[in-house]
Amino acid sequence: MAEKREWKGRTDGLPWMIRSLVAVMKVVDRRVIYCFMAFIVPFYMLFSHKGYLAIYRFFRERFHYGPVKSFCKVYANHFRFGQVIIDRYAAYAGKTFSYTVEGNERFLELMQAPGGFVQLSTHAGSFEMVGYGLTSHAKRINGLLFAGESQVMKDFRRRILASHNIGLIEVDGSMSHIFAMNAALDRGEIVSMTGDRLLGSPKALKCSFLGAEARFPMGPFALAVQKDVPMLAMFAMRENARSYRVFVRSIESHDDLPLRARMAAMAQSFASELEEIVKQYPTQWFNYYDFWA
Repeated sequence: MAEKREWKGRTDGLPWMIRSLVAVMKVVDRRVIYCFMAFIVPFYMLFSHKGYLAIYRFFRERFHYGPVKSFCKVYANHFRFGQVIIDRYAAYAGKTFSYTVEGNERFLELMQAPGGFVQLSTHAGSFEMVGYGLTSHAKRINGLLFAGESQVMKDFRRRILASHNIGLIEVDGSMSHIFAMNAALDRGEIVSMTGDRLLGSPKALKCSFLGAEARFPMGPFALAVQKDVPMLAMFAMRENARSYRVFVRSIESHDDLPLRARMAAMAQSFASELEEIVKQYPTQWFNYYDFWA
């Protein structure tokens, strides 16, 4: 069962292919590539069979769609994921997007407060795109990055994010990222990480999510509780070829509970916020494995 949940965290494609695609993005309207991609998606669905089945079950079991509607939604999901990836390469090529932010008041409040805080993202939508379009002025953001990612992808990310006051903390086989995150919070900075995948640690918290029990990583919530810092959830959802909508949600701290119960309550609060977003944007759920396994 654990093997099904493994995620390699690496973007597909050889370095020369990635650089070539970025070069193409500089001269070709990305909507042309979207059209071309529409014919590629069925082949990807066919050869990425495990991912296809996981998303098919997602629509069948979580949204109770019929077989035909579920199949159509799987296609829409894969196509939307392709658009998000293309948008990322377009950002590497210098293309810009517009962002509408809902709930930004809480984010600005924490940015002006003296201490640091934890910021959670997910694999619904594309939170990475926010870092390419918005600049953190008051506090530095430290985002976790899987060390197994290809070097060319790391270089593209670092080049853009560095100009937006965003640094990267690599998660490798050591525990160095733990010390780096603690140090960042001690400096009053922001630590940004995903809250919906078990990465680097098997410790999990069970939450009710879309009608069934699912496992969410304990790490982010343990960090917020142990450092006694606020937590926000941010979801960046694709609206169209030029814009994303960002939802900022405050995660209740549950200060009156014991430590373990506090972590569990915060995780459930996050799961509930994520559930609302996924219900609004079901085709932007990009966890291609059995999340409820």
